[in-house]
Amino acid sequence: MVVTDPVDGFGPRLRRWRERTQPEELGLPRGSRRRVQGLRREELAAFSGVSVEYLTRLEQGGASNPSPEVVAALGRSLRLPRLEVELLHQLAGHAGPSDLEVPRHLAPGVHRLIDRLPRTPVAAYDATWTLLAANEPWRWLRGDLPSRPGYNLVHEVFAGEHVEREALEYRDRLRRSLVADLRVSAARYPADRGMQAMLQDLLAHDAAFAATWAEGRAQHFATEPKRLTHPELGELWFDCDVLSAADGDTRIVIYTAAHDSPGEAALGALADAGRPGSARSPATGARERS
Repeated sequence: MVVTDPVDGFGPRLRRWRERTQPEELGLPRGSRRRVQGLRREELAAFSGVSVEYLTRLEQGGASNPSPEVVAALGRSLRLPRLEVELLHQLAGHAGPSDLEVPRHLAPGVHRLIDRLPRTPVAAYDATWTLLAANEPWRWLRGDLPSRPGYNLVHEVFAGEHVEREALEYRDRLRRSLVADLRVSAARYPADRGMQAMLQDLLAHDAAFAATWAEGRAQHFATEPKRLTHPELGELWFDCDVLSAADGDTRIVIYTAAHDSPGEAALGALADAGRPGSARSPATGARERS
């Protein structure tokens, strides 16, 4: 049953939650000239992938029935806990996510973990391996596209640039690990239409995915070594660990390097180059190697 709130509708509630969210929570500087309480509309719009005009109409009641995807993006940007995300869905006229659907909510604690590791690349994916959020070190190391929310890693490793640039041994290992993890997710969320559509598309149009799926492996993706070639810093080794967040079934991917290794030095150099006032910005888009 869809619940409506006769006192406080979607627009006023959205505006109230925008005003209580502090810019520091999204990694934004407060600045001395900030005259609004909480986030500016243009800041929330940019983080959520909607226009300022549309966000204004949502808050003022000029637009109704935002899609579940827009509501989910607003909830992630506002760092809402899961119950408040569910309420926002209900106020928008949606039933809200069910336990049989892939959670696309990112817990506030995971957001803080991502934001507060200035020298450690961290990204969060949902159970379909669609990117929810990534920090600046991740972008410096991986490039802009793999750091953009909505980027799907499974599609990339089967149909994207990985096909051309990865050595067969590494590529096949990564594919098997992702497909085994995806099988676990498909069994856990049988009612998720996005998951089912993704699987049917890959099975019908990608012979390599279909062959890997037919192997029947089911296992969570845990850890693997990464060898990356950075355009400025050369060949680097990292440990890639995948942690799971209980709230949201989120995959948290973290790159770390051994103490005093070239990888650790590279992360420090990239962080220093990305600081405000730095003479140069870090190059992006390291390539993976086997």
